[in-house]
Amino acid sequence: MSTGRAGRRRSAGHQRGGSPVAVGAALEAFVRELGIAPTLKQYDALTSWPEVVGEQIARVTSPERIENGILIVHVGSASWRSELSMRRMEIISKLNARAGAPVIREIRFR
Repeated sequence: MSTGRAGRRRSAGHQRGGSPVAVGAALEAFVRELGIAPTLKQYDALTSWPEVVGEQIARVTSPERIENGILIVHVGSASWRSELSMRRMEIISKLNARAGAPVIREIRFR
């Protein structure tokens, strides 16, 4: 079994100096190192849609994707599209607060 460069095996959950690291902190560092934090925040914005907009709106909408900070949402009727367009900034603010970062800059209702 390989023991690594220094001849000793590093335990999971320990820093290089041997100190234990909290799982959450280790995951954050790993996500940052991989450069996928923005993608995960966008995913969080998509999956939190029902919580952010509420049950009634979630029933008539379906968030489809995020492209360059633009959230594309399918809406079941023109009247709902109109209503949601008026509430666009409020929804963007709530989604970004939930994601913890400004991942959504615009919403397009289709």
